[in-house]
Amino acid sequence: MRSDVIKQGTERAPSRSLMYATGLPKSAMGRPFIGIADATTDLIPGHVHLGALERQVERGVHSGGGYAWRFGIPGVCDGICMGHRGMHYSLPTRELIADMVESMASAHAFDGLVLLTNCDKITPGMLMALARLDIPGIVVTGGPMLAGYMGMDRCLSLVRNTFEAVGLRQAGRITDEELTRLELAACPGPGSCQGMYTANTMSCVTESLGLTLPMGATAPAVSAERARLAFEAGERLVALVREECNSRQFMTAAAFRNAIRVDMALGGSTNTALHIPAIAREAGVEVALDMFDGISRKTPTLCSLRPAGDYFVEDLHHAGGVPGVLRQLGETIEDAPTVSGAGIREIAAGAEVASEDVIRPASNPRLKEGGIAVLRGSLAPDGAVVKQSAVKRDSQRIKGPARVFDSEEDAFKAILAGGIKAGQVAVIRYEGPKGGPGMREMLAPTSALVGMGIGDAVGLVTDGRFSGGTKGPCVGHVSPEAASGGPIGLVREGDEIEIDIPGRRLELCVDDGELKRRRAGFKPLPPKIDTGYLARYAKLVTSAASGAVLV
Repeated sequence: MRSDVIKQGTERAPSRSLMYATGLPKSAMGRPFIGIADATTDLIPGHVHLGALERQVERGVHSGGGYAWRFGIPGVCDGICMGHRGMHYSLPTRELIADMVESMASAHAFDGLVLLTNCDKITPGMLMALARLDIPGIVVTGGPMLAGYMGMDRCLSLVRNTFEAVGLRQAGRITDEELTRLELAACPGPGSCQGMYTANTMSCVTESLGLTLPMGATAPAVSAERARLAFEAGERLVALVREECNSRQFMTAAAFRNAIRVDMALGGSTNTALHIPAIAREAGVEVALDMFDGISRKTPTLCSLRPAGDYFVEDLHHAGGVPGVLRQLGETIEDAPTVSGAGIREIAAGAEVASEDVIRPASNPRLKEGGIAVLRGSLAPDGAVVKQSAVKRDSQRIKGPARVFDSEEDAFKAILAGGIKAGQVAVIRYEGPKGGPGMREMLAPTSALVGMGIGDAVGLVTDGRFSGGTKGPCVGHVSPEAASGGPIGLVREGDEIEIDIPGRRLELCVDDGELKRRRAGFKPLPPKIDTGYLARYAKLVTSAASGAVLV
């Protein structure tokens, strides 16, 4: 076993003594040592309940004949970090988490890993580490939060009923008392936020990669089913260790293509265009940005989940979950192994779809194309990303004058003050991986536009990124970013910008001669934070077009 390096031989007497000091029974020394990377925290609703699931994982590991060792992994809550300095740290924590899991697993020579996770950057960070380590591993996510209730109306979710409610209050369409009622009711308990936002998107991507047990992405956080899945995952991981099934056996090129197909069918978060390439890179598989667009053109959107639609992830679960989506995608899904022991096509074939409104058949999709489109043009030579499934048909093409802001805060103030009008294109720059630093999400300004009733009439273009909860003609990940000398840094107030999602174009409508003159005198602004971890991050991070990884 891999762990023999710390427990076998006369020279390892000190190591064994230290492990006995933790309470390890002598009889367990010969068992596989299983690390549980536990992201339990009191700070994140998606993680406050993971402690109970960790106990279930431990029971499963011991039932399977292994010995479990828990260690902690931190996380940040994107919803709480949104709109202030804290959001600069969100994406960069992905790299810290990957390094922490790698360090703990390597330092203690674990035979396998159970990754207990749920929210936005924590899941991809753990997957990056698992791919890097290439040891047996299985993922247990915490599951989605239930929908909120207002009286007998089951209709509330975080984004629609709090973030967008800020714009409603600013526009005078609700009162302070109504806003407070929404705050108290929108998030009724533990779990990842209720729609197909980044956390739930990444859970579904992980199941599509074959790294969770079937239905592991969507079983509600508070369900007994979720607890049983945690037990079964711990038990199954010990079997994977004994079968010598390392993680890269599942993280194949076909598995990544399947994950993108499911992502497109679900209308998932644009953040997958950062996370999937980053995970694939660690697994030695190339996933380019254009792969998302190519697969999206051939994969219909089958689901209408929040924020683009009205269904919740719990509805997706009861309708058939990820296996149901795989079944409806049919022959486009490539066969690949999964940690359950069944092939992905076998799982799809055994799935039942309880509602063909929640999970449409491919012959009757919500949209002909998938959720994400990649745009290119004079404003984004290396690409930009938009969640086209959350953009109304009449808003798919916008051409208008630019309102230019060098920070999210300035743009948000202008929106709340009524300074952004229908037909304009707001440009928010110096918010990329390097320039932010940290590539902040722009959910606050986009939700405010929706709440104020102009979300479909205003374009928004940024070298930052968007929450999975964003909807409307909002284009992110513009590359190269302003801090790296990208054309977005040359935009001036009043310049005409064209967003053409069907044509896959993002253009700065300024003649080449004028752009050449502007570039001659252009000096990008430095990163907004120049101390601590973020200063180091800004020096090492790559473009959003390549996953914003560190080199």
